[in-house]
Amino acid sequence: MTLPTPLTGVVPPVCTPLTPDREVDVPSLLGLVDHLLSGGVDALFVLGSSSEAAYLTDRRRRLVVETVVAHVSGRVPVLAGAIDMTTPRVLDHVAYAAEAGADAVVVTAPFYTRTHPAEIARHYRLVAERSPVPVLAYDIPVSVHTKLSPELVLELAAEGTLAGLKDSSGDLAAFRAVVTGAHADPRIAGFSVLTGSELVVDSALALGADGAVPGLANVDPEGYVRLDRLCRAGDWDAARAEQERLCALYGMTGVGDPARMGAGSSGLGAFKAALHLRGVIACPATAEPQVALSEAETERVGKYLAAAGLL
Repeated sequence: MTLPTPLTGVVPPVCTPLTPDREVDVPSLLGLVDHLLSGGVDALFVLGSSSEAAYLTDRRRRLVVETVVAHVSGRVPVLAGAIDMTTPRVLDHVAYAAEAGADAVVVTAPFYTRTHPAEIARHYRLVAERSPVPVLAYDIPVSVHTKLSPELVLELAAEGTLAGLKDSSGDLAAFRAVVTGAHADPRIAGFSVLTGSELVVDSALALGADGAVPGLANVDPEGYVRLDRLCRAGDWDAARAEQERLCALYGMTGVGDPARMGAGSSGLGAFKAALHLRGVIACPATAEPQVALSEAETERVGKYLAAAGLL
């Protein structure tokens, strides 16, 4: 499949179901993909943050890409995260993702090592030169400790290095600058600007964003598809009401006790607990060293689901 330009709509960052011994649960992964496709999503993004890509071995990452691409069989585009510390390691991920049939790769700036903006630009140029599929930038400074500036993103877009941006920075002003700049520059026609937020999808689409990559869409794909379509139809009152319902549902990510677990364990644990409670996946296990939700915390996830009409 050729990646649409721009890519629009709802693109869930697909969770990676695991068995109790932390291998990829392939039957549950297939079931989750079917759940998302039946919800009407426009594309899938595997091996992002909600996929626990940082916790998966290269073997498991490759299995996820191969499994999802083969199962989707061209019904929607599949984007694959090629996320690693340095350019050579990213290129290894790009190679197997493209070989598996992914329609595009999503790449962060280098991390662990300190990098200058000129080195970040060189990183993206080298990846794009050697990638057989389009490259989208992934702006997630909370994880890589580098914020991609709007100026750099637009420069790389204008020269054809980047096909799009997934913005999980939380910086709405910078996001707006990218959207505005992309719309104003004819060289950037077809550049995809996607928000990674669960909570301001309506605002991002009102600004002119092309779509959203919300982790919570694993749990409620129909809700995010409904929100997207309401925004595109200009029914902003109904869109706001749907966004507020999803914001309330997102409260599940805070059920974990901060005295014994981090926000990642709580959020990803809640997504997987919700998918398990909804009968989509067989096991709610998260990758180590993340801490599992307790029985009481899982019960609270169920209450959020019930309040949102999902149980």
